[in-house]
Amino acid sequence: MKKAITRPTADEYFLKIASVVAERSTCRRHHVGAVAVKDKHILATGYNGAASGSRDCLELGCLRDELGIPSGERHEICRGIHAEQNVIIQASLHGVSLEGSTIYCTHTPCVLCAKMLVNARIKRFVNFGSYNDRTFADLFREAGIEIESQERPPAQISFLD
Repeated sequence: MKKAITRPTADEYFLKIASVVAERSTCRRHHVGAVAVKDKHILATGYNGAASGSRDCLELGCLRDELGIPSGERHEICRGIHAEQNVIIQASLHGVSLEGSTIYCTHTPCVLCAKMLVNARIKRFVNFGSYNDRTFADLFREAGIEIESQERPPAQISFLD
């Protein structure tokens, strides 16, 4: 008897890719991945971590932990660049507009990233995890950006034998 084949939806597929992108994170607190997609094509990816070429928290330790700073506060103390910021940066480095795109992300954005995504003119934001800052939601609604929270996609990858 043949094994039933289940195909992930496009949203599940891109959320799963965002999860794999998050594995590159150099943050000791949260591994966050983001994928910008338009017309079912990946435009750019980003994960949270220190600036290119600089030493990161895996090497140096987490400055925010050392100072007892709670998640979602005092962003300027962090060495890391957020996944959503990096997806915007990567797109711009390669001359790719994110206008009208969907951002698939492992977490909801902080308000700083939300402001940047509004100005990048994305149309949709899909996530499965939540960041402890919910102020992005009002901003997205005001800007007409659709927000969709989904279940975490399965971590396993299905292969046919």
